[in-house]
Amino acid sequence: MAFLKYTLIRLALFAPLFALFLYLQLGVLLAALCAGMMSFAISFLFFQRQRDAATATLHHRFSGKAKPMRSAGEVADADAEDRLVDANPDIAVRTDNPRKDSQQPGA
Repeated sequence: MAFLKYTLIRLALFAPLFALFLYLQLGVLLAALCAGMMSFAISFLFFQRQRDAATATLHHRFSGKAKPMRSAGEVADADAEDRLVDANPDIAVRTDNPRKDSQQPGA
């Protein structure tokens, strides 16, 4: 949530600056460059707490300590697979072998 909040702050800074520079007829590329640099500078100087929270969120997500995020479809698939395995205990599920159709020709 902190990353989203910081991103929205940066976007809220960028959009009016971009519109201002377009109004001043700097051109699209130069307006985007100037607005990007100014929104970066303003957010760097005045939004340190939000930036640090966003950084901590990203660090936690990519450090391997966070719970994996799964979509509703993945959860439903996993539940269906679990029910099938529970209903058929005599069938062993082995995921360590490559699929036969993925072998290279001539092998």
